[in-house]
Amino acid sequence: MAISTITVGSKMGKGFKTEINCSNNFIIDQPKAAGGNDEGPNPLEVFLSSLGGCICAIGRIISTQKRLDVDRIDVKIEGDIDKDYLLGKTEEGRAGFTQIRAFVDVKAEMSQSEKEDFVKEIQKRCPIADNILNTSIIAPQVLESAEV
Repeated sequence: MAISTITVGSKMGKGFKTEINCSNNFIIDQPKAAGGNDEGPNPLEVFLSSLGGCICAIGRIISTQKRLDVDRIDVKIEGDIDKDYLLGKTEEGRAGFTQIRAFVDVKAEMSQSEKEDFVKEIQKRCPIADNILNTSIIAPQVLESAEV
């Protein structure tokens, strides 16, 4: 087993704007109607887009490894969530998505059965899908310093 550590940083000031420091820095924010400045996607969109991005990346890895002629992979992700719970308006339910659907369109010279097998292998090897389907240990630690 070869375990690697991937590290990202997040920094938020007084508003909702959160600066994400990683290989390609970006901003997470909230829409203006929710009190943000609409400078970037919200955390839920980032979460869902990470699944779509991972499906595409793992699909490309598999197609390269198996020398499959895959022209394109288009993915649409939908997630159902109870916003009343996350906003603290109710204690019934849960904060996370109750269902996530991934619609994967593989543009390749493959039969429908081959495409289905290809997508099953992607799901099996996709770390984001694995983290959604299985429990990972989340170990928050409060630092003495405000610097992250």
